[in-house]
Amino acid sequence: MTGASDRDRDGAGRPRQERPRDALGRPLPYGAEGVEPVSEEPLPPHESLAAAKALVEEGRPFSAHEVLEARWKAGPDGERDLWQGLAQLCVALTHAARGNEVGAHRLLDRGVDRLQQYAASGGPTYGLDLTAVVSCARDRVASE
Repeated sequence: MTGASDRDRDGAGRPRQERPRDALGRPLPYGAEGVEPVSEEPLPPHESLAAAKALVEEGRPFSAHEVLEARWKAGPDGERDLWQGLAQLCVALTHAARGNEVGAHRLLDRGVDRLQQYAASGGPTYGLDLTAVVSCARDRVASE
């Protein structure tokens, strides 16, 4: 078992993604060729959504989750449920693609719950139709 000290860290001690990964986020051996990592720096809301959508369409929902996670950690507290819910939907898609049906449904339910809470708050959705996003995620998880 590897400990936290074995993880890639930057100069400030924060974890960084130096290990190569496959398209579904699984770590590969050092030196192996993996997919291009996404930036760990948060993007503005509309750019985060566009990048996440493109990554999901490329079959990289794990990377989409990382883009959304960066946004939720940097964004205002009032938008946390939006970004975290979207990230959880991407993790659900990742689990589904990896064949983990139980994990896919658990994360799908968590993401849907967060997005429903957020929708009830009336916060900005940056042009997203949250009902359509949830429906699409449900369909994708069911079809894997």
